[in-house]
Amino acid sequence: MEAKAVLRYLKTSPQKARLVVDLIRGKKVDDAITALSFSEKAVSREIVKLVKSAAANAENTKSLDVDRLYVKKAFVDHGPTLKRTHSKAMGRGALIRRRTSHVTVVLGEE
Repeated sequence: MEAKAVLRYLKTSPQKARLVVDLIRGKKVDDAITALSFSEKAVSREIVKLVKSAAANAENTKSLDVDRLYVKKAFVDHGPTLKRTHSKAMGRGALIRRRTSHVTVVLGEE
């Protein structure tokens, strides 16, 4: 049995989010939350909420034991890119790409 939670349209680039998600893959839920709470990356706060949400889904909808859960899968996909312009010299413009991410966490029971 496994429980899943998805965070969509996270306003950070997938490259930055993958650095944080790689820290928790394969760990127990308590260890993953501890590792994320000590991380200095800003996106780690959002991923802590996501892991807690997946644990709540496991407990309430799948009736799994929270103490035996571990991060079975965790991955980041790219979301839509918001395109903005920045004015430059001589009437030109530069494109600013605001990247978004979709983060998925799947918890399994040992």
